[in-house]
Amino acid sequence: MTNTTVRAWYLVHKWTSLVCTLFLFMLCVTGLPLIFTEEIDELTSPAPAVSAAPAGPPASLDSIVRTALKDRPKDVGQYLSFDEEKPVVYVTTSPPDKITDYTFRGYDAYSGKPVGAANNGGGVMAFILRLHTDMFLGLPGLLFLGFMGLLFFVAIVSGVVLYAPFMRKLQFGTLRTTRSRRLKWLDYHNLLGVVALAWASVVGLTGVINTLATPIVQLWQANDLARMTAAYAGLPPIAPAKLGSIQAAVDTAKAAAPGNRPQFVAFPGTTYSSKHHYAVFLQGTTPLTKRLLTPALVDAVTGKLTAIAPMPWYVQALLVSQPLHFGDYGGLPMKILWALLDLVTIVILGSGIYLWLGKRRSSLDARVREVETGGIAVPVTAA
Repeated sequence: MTNTTVRAWYLVHKWTSLVCTLFLFMLCVTGLPLIFTEEIDELTSPAPAVSAAPAGPPASLDSIVRTALKDRPKDVGQYLSFDEEKPVVYVTTSPPDKITDYTFRGYDAYSGKPVGAANNGGGVMAFILRLHTDMFLGLPGLLFLGFMGLLFFVAIVSGVVLYAPFMRKLQFGTLRTTRSRRLKWLDYHNLLGVVALAWASVVGLTGVINTLATPIVQLWQANDLARMTAAYAGLPPIAPAKLGSIQAAVDTAKAAAPGNRPQFVAFPGTTYSSKHHYAVFLQGTTPLTKRLLTPALVDAVTGKLTAIAPMPWYVQALLVSQPLHFGDYGGLPMKILWALLDLVTIVILGSGIYLWLGKRRSSLDARVREVETGGIAVPVTAA
C-alpha cells in the first residue's frame, strides 16, 4: 500500500469516525437496555395470571375484541397479536382520529379476561426506544441515524484497511503497555476493533436497514399490497360497525396456509392492511421462518380470502434484521454476548476520541508514518 493510499484511507477513517461517534455513543448506550427489553419488562411488570391448564377451546377473538373496545368505547381496533409463549392475545386500540394515542392490553386466550395492566405506550423503555430509533424526530431522525450507520460501516472498513500496514511489523494482538499511554490505547483501540469487527458490521448494517422501515413498508403498500387489492380500489372505507368476524378471518387464513400460525392481525385502514381487509400475518415454526411473515388478506365484510403471498425480499430483509439488531435469536446467552460487544464498542469509541484529542497538533505525515510503521518509528509524547 503506497503512502498516498494510506493517507487517503486515514482521512476517510478519521472523518467518518469523528462525524458519527457522538451518535454512536448514544445508540450504544440506549441499545444496551433495549437488548434486555423482555427481561426488564418481566422484572418491572407483574406476570399476568393466565389459564395454566386451559380446558376447552380458546375464547372467540371477536369476544376478546369486544371486551377491549368495551374498556375503550371511543376507540377502534388497530391490531391483534398473539404471544408465542403464553396463551395471551394482545389488542391494540386507538381513537379513530389519533392512531398514535394507542392502548395495548393482553387478554387470556381461553377465558377472554384482561391480564396485566393496560399499556399506553409510555414509560422509560418507550422513551429509550424512541431516542434510539429516531431521536423523537420521526422519519427525518430515522434517516439521519441511518446515514450515521453508513458512516460507521465506512469507518469500520477503513479501519480494517489501515490495520494491515499498521500490524505489518508487529505480532497480532500486540499490546505495548510499557510504552506511552497514547500508544497503549492505540493498540487497545485496534485490537478491540478487530474483536468486535463482525458484530459491529452486522449491528451497523441491520441498524441502517431498520431506519428504512417506513419507506420499505410504503414501497410494499404501493406495489404488492396495491396489486393484491386492486379490485377494491376506489371503494369507500368500511365503517367499524360493519366489520365482519375477525375469528373467521383468522380461521380462513390458517386454512389457506397449513402449518403456519398467526402472529398478528392488522385491521382495515392500518399501516399493514388495506381499507377493506383484515391482514392476517402468518409465521412458520422455526427460528428463521417465524420471522418471514406471509400476509393473508381477508375481505373484512364477506370473510373471503382475497390474496395470500409472501412478503417481497426487501421486506423480508427488514423482518430478519430487526431481531438480529438486538440479538434476539439465541435467547439470553446471545443477548449477553450482544451486551458485552456493545460495551466493547463503547470503549472503542471512547479510545478513538482520546487518540484524536492527543494527536490534533501532529502533522498528517506523522500520523501516516505511524500507520505504516505500527508506531515503532514514530516518537509519541506520553499523554
